[in-house]
Amino acid sequence: MRAENAIIVEPVARLIEELSKLPGIGPKTASRLTFFLLRAEEGQVQALAQALLAVKEQVRFCTRCFNITVAPLCPICQDTNRDQSKICVVEEPLDVLAIERTGAYRGLYHVLHGHIAPLEGIYREHLKIDELITRVRSEPVDEVVLAMNPNTEGEATAFLLLRDLAPLGVRVTRPARGLPTGGDLEWADPETLGSAMQGRREL
Repeated sequence: MRAENAIIVEPVARLIEELSKLPGIGPKTASRLTFFLLRAEEGQVQALAQALLAVKEQVRFCTRCFNITVAPLCPICQDTNRDQSKICVVEEPLDVLAIERTGAYRGLYHVLHGHIAPLEGIYREHLKIDELITRVRSEPVDEVVLAMNPNTEGEATAFLLLRDLAPLGVRVTRPARGLPTGGDLEWADPETLGSAMQGRREL
């Protein structure tokens, strides 16, 4: 337990400690959230606790594209009206949500669950790259859109995927520039991201 929490009762200090482990949540924000929950109605706190448990118990990865789902296949993979000939490769499930908000893309997805980052110990084998190659070989795919984040790690991942996809004879594209270099897709506004998806360029 941290020294600054030494005068706080143990359950409160423990909750602050656990909340501060979440991405983007520092000790001050964790403390504010904890004291908000202390003042909240019991039903609200129970609803939050149940939602957290439900996420861990019910949510899984789609067996086809590795997006989040509660069934073997995610809703996008189940939708037969989607363009089955296009796969948009993204780093995280949040990127799927960002692209879907634009309404500019109606194909399928493939979620890598990360990017190449040797300094962080993340290599090819840690991502869902082999599963992507298997899909391209076995499904009627004619275009793969590499929608990695426009930063150093995203560019390195896109280069690796291009190398793996080139021998398969599939068209490989990237979203058009207009996305800020160094940014994340999940933070891009729908108009900019939509334009980038519509104006994607071939690699």
